[in-house]
Amino acid sequence: MSTGANTAPRSKHGQDTYFAGIPMVSYDLVKELFLATVGIGILVLAFAFVASSPDVPAVTIQTWAKADPVDFVTTATAELAGTSGTAAYGPPYTDGSDAVQNVGPFSPQAFMGDALHVDTPNEFVIGPLLVASPGDTDVAKYQAATPDQQQAWLTAYTSALDNATAANGSVVVPAGDYGPVPAMVDHLLAIAKSGNLDGILLRSGRLYETNYSAPLLFMGDGSYLEGLASDQHLLGGQWGMMNETGSYPGQAWLAPVSLFYQIPPWNTLASADLVILLTVTVLGLLFAFAPWIPIVRDIPRWIPVHRLIWRHAQPADEDPL
Repeated sequence: MSTGANTAPRSKHGQDTYFAGIPMVSYDLVKELFLATVGIGILVLAFAFVASSPDVPAVTIQTWAKADPVDFVTTATAELAGTSGTAAYGPPYTDGSDAVQNVGPFSPQAFMGDALHVDTPNEFVIGPLLVASPGDTDVAKYQAATPDQQQAWLTAYTSALDNATAANGSVVVPAGDYGPVPAMVDHLLAIAKSGNLDGILLRSGRLYETNYSAPLLFMGDGSYLEGLASDQHLLGGQWGMMNETGSYPGQAWLAPVSLFYQIPPWNTLASADLVILLTVTVLGLLFAFAPWIPIVRDIPRWIPVHRLIWRHAQPADEDPL
């Protein structure tokens, strides 16, 4: 039996005799490698030109404010009123419960609590306005009003935004008693269009800023970003996150997670995110510890597919290992 360690021709007559009668030509390995590299490079460039993924510019708050000012103002008003998705999200951003998921008593999100508290009126509206204009009289008037008066203004203005239109860089609504709210959100819109709001929401005092939670939460509360995601087939029902457009999993490591969002019963669960995460975790552990799990480790013996591979890989005069 050969162990495969000896790669010399198996002939007692020597190498010259073993290869007698076999035509041979010189082989330039460097030349072949060069030609292969050039050929592959041409194919890569051709496919990149014909079937490349779209190069979509980064979406910023400035982009949003210029493209859909009505949606921006509507979202800013919801942030000021404390009725946005972020305001009611729950841990770790607020003490709400809208997005809290659990499997029985197991709820890691609730265990974390309101660890990264986001006060949407001050974080997204009042704070940026005061940074841009420390003596903003509209903000002062709003803050001096009673909570009931503030709520009355916000309720009336939120209803009026159903009939809002964009004109001359501002958002126009039917006349009504809205207090300083229209002036506040209109000023915030101007700050956003200038690009300054992106920077204001990222201020943390660090030399390098890597935490984009605030602008992402703000944009996520509007409908503009979701509309872009839908156009690029990035919603949960369209396979979720990916590099390219189209209904495909995209990156291989995302496929196992995205798969479960498309099939029952996972795609109908209220706590789908948590259940899918636990499902993928269990499957990953089963795969990692397969050699130590009874029955699972014996499957290759019952279905010996590996023997077919060995049979084709071994030379005819060698025995399989």
